[in-house]
Amino acid sequence: MLFYIIAILVIMTDQFTKFLIRTYIDINESFTLWGIPLTHIENSGMAGGLFQGYARLFGIVAVLFVIGVFYFRRTEEMNGALIDSSLGFLVGGAIGNGIDRLLFGQVTDFIVRSGGVLNLADHAIEIGVLLIIIYVIISWFKKGR
Repeated sequence: MLFYIIAILVIMTDQFTKFLIRTYIDINESFTLWGIPLTHIENSGMAGGLFQGYARLFGIVAVLFVIGVFYFRRTEEMNGALIDSSLGFLVGGAIGNGIDRLLFGQVTDFIVRSGGVLNLADHAIEIGVLLIIIYVIISWFKKGR
């Protein structure tokens, strides 16, 4: 259940913030909110603006990734709150960006960081990867005992 709650919250929050940005902020307009620099851009490629124009292809990859996660979860080889949380963030982020790619042919990004301009789905994916790394490290230590 934790997996679904996190995934749905990530998707809803991501899509709501992107809607607000697309509705109220012009492309390339910059501003600061609560000390966070924001700039509205539209990215038709992948992370870092690579492979511009292939958004729909990456949308299909996101769908395949989500199908793979659902299949993987059925095997129940890895279970527990940590892995459920991780996969929830990953799936929520993949679906959030996948919706943009498949519906609009581009992803709305707006959170400025040193590594570029991202969105909440991107941050959810980063959290998911971090949680998987923590899960693997914990599992490794448990098996070592």
